[in-house]
Amino acid sequence: MKGDPNLAGQDDFTAKLMNDMPTELLDFVKTKVNSFIKWDLVRFFYENPNTVDTAENIAKYAGRHLSAVTPELEDLIAGNVMDKKIVGDQVTYSLTQDKAMRRLIETFVLACEDRHFRVKAVYHIIRNMQ
Repeated sequence: MKGDPNLAGQDDFTAKLMNDMPTELLDFVKTKVNSFIKWDLVRFFYENPNTVDTAENIAKYAGRHLSAVTPELEDLIAGNVMDKKIVGDQVTYSLTQDKAMRRLIETFVLACEDRHFRVKAVYHIIRNMQ
């Protein structure tokens, strides 16, 4: 039970264990890639760094519904992870050109190759969803 005082110490231990990652990455997961859709989008754009496309096509590539992807793209723009431009009559999205953010994205994606890091990232995303 969430309010059970007997589990309070266990919750503290779990939180401490799950927070055991570099501060920069912990902040990135908690504030930028705080949903599974954002995680998918960041990975997609990391693997395709020169992609400039519409939300409709990005949703298709990500295997997600447009209605779910669009607000997540907007959050990533607000977080300086993505850029948004109007090309003709189309709104397009691309990975930020900010070099520091691109390095942080690379650090995150490479860290995700480690199972223990992924478990911690998933933990934080699920906590964010509650």
